[in-house]
Amino acid sequence: MALPLWLADGIARLAQRGPGPRLAEPVSFRDVPARTEAVVIPTRHGEVRATVYAPETGAEDEPVLVNFHGGGFVFRHPEQDDGLCRYLAHHAGTVVMNVDYDVAPGLRSPGQTEQAYDAVQWAASPDRKWDGARLAVGGSSAGAAHAAGVARLALEQGGPAIRLQLLHYPPLDLTIPAKQKWTPGKERLLVAMGPVFDTTYRPVAAERADRLVSPAGRADTASIAGIAPAFVVTCERDILREEGVRYIERLRANAVPVEHLDLPGAGHGYNLLGDDAALVRSVYDRFAAALRTALA
Repeated sequence: MALPLWLADGIARLAQRGPGPRLAEPVSFRDVPARTEAVVIPTRHGEVRATVYAPETGAEDEPVLVNFHGGGFVFRHPEQDDGLCRYLAHHAGTVVMNVDYDVAPGLRSPGQTEQAYDAVQWAASPDRKWDGARLAVGGSSAGAAHAAGVARLALEQGGPAIRLQLLHYPPLDLTIPAKQKWTPGKERLLVAMGPVFDTTYRPVAAERADRLVSPAGRADTASIAGIAPAFVVTCERDILREEGVRYIERLRANAVPVEHLDLPGAGHGYNLLGDDAALVRSVYDRFAAALRTALA
């Protein structure tokens, strides 16, 4: 039985009153230096705020990564990516713009991805303090879905030129209910809230086959040749792992360069909900290396 929209929206609004994840000190990376600045970005769906992280070198010709935080399309906690943004700004030598995009039910799909795309267009402008011609997009969970959607829109609309889509345990097929994605050995973290996330984000089930929502779904068969290269991280115990793999296979079938890092034993949000600093640092180091190569 489908979850009624009024109930899904009600649960989402109630859940939004709670605090965001409290990162364990070993994975917060508060000691990593970075210069920060608050900016306001105009989009077709209203202004959004973002925090810009820059290396302490003070140069104004660094490349830029536009980052979108996770939260099931309904939680608005960009601060949970503070450690990631600091780490990448410092170790990849790139500006990182962490976007505080609007969430559902206030802004549903495709509005969120359109807002994300507008933010990336703003970041790519030659009027910025950084080099918008050397541009990457990325995110974790729902934010990774937006990064993939932005890459798709950039392909379809002829820009801006994106050199890398950095996708961290992304949800890329909302045509399959969360409960059906679970198999023995997987965690149940997203099973309970999955129907809330999916319904609040894209209320009409048939519309979840849209290319910006389910690029790993069966309905999206268009060519994506020429889309930005990708670095995709999946987690063995995450119910989203298989759709991440399907997206990787689709990229490769379209001759798109892609690197896949699969984390054995890890679950969804491992970098936010645990304290394995060695694991988190190893993944962030891979991100930084991929960015350095793509944005050179």
